[in-house]
Amino acid sequence: MLHWIFKHFNQLSPAQLYAAMKLRSEVFVVEQDCVYLDADGKDEHCYHLLGYMENELICYARLVPANIAFTHISIGRVVTSPAHRGIGAGRQLLIKAIKECYTLFGDQPIKIGAQLYLEKFYRSFGFKQSGDGYDEDGILHIPMILDNECQ
Repeated sequence: MLHWIFKHFNQLSPAQLYAAMKLRSEVFVVEQDCVYLDADGKDEHCYHLLGYMENELICYARLVPANIAFTHISIGRVVTSPAHRGIGAGRQLLIKAIKECYTLFGDQPIKIGAQLYLEKFYRSFGFKQSGDGYDEDGILHIPMILDNECQ
């Protein structure tokens, strides 16, 4: 069973921040073989959702206020530990992230920049493609939006 921690950047402990950055680097830099600056200056403005199994961080997402990454509110840096894939943690993470977005920011559209290979996953939550695909750091992405009025 997952234990959730949900905090604004300023409320994260050093250990929580370190675990989040480590997991993000493990997947987005090492596993995906993509050299880029993960510490992009947005984290300080965001809320961070951490999913722990016992004492290990196994999934993470950041909730981004409007006008930081996109004009809409958004969910980014969605990641699940490679050692814990296939147990449904990613689905639980996204369900919790969407719920927390609505609680924090109200009932408004949520935009994401989805890696193309995860399009079907995001569609299963009601996200729809909202523009042309693009290359971000050598990985194909598509903009997607979840409009709660459509659900």
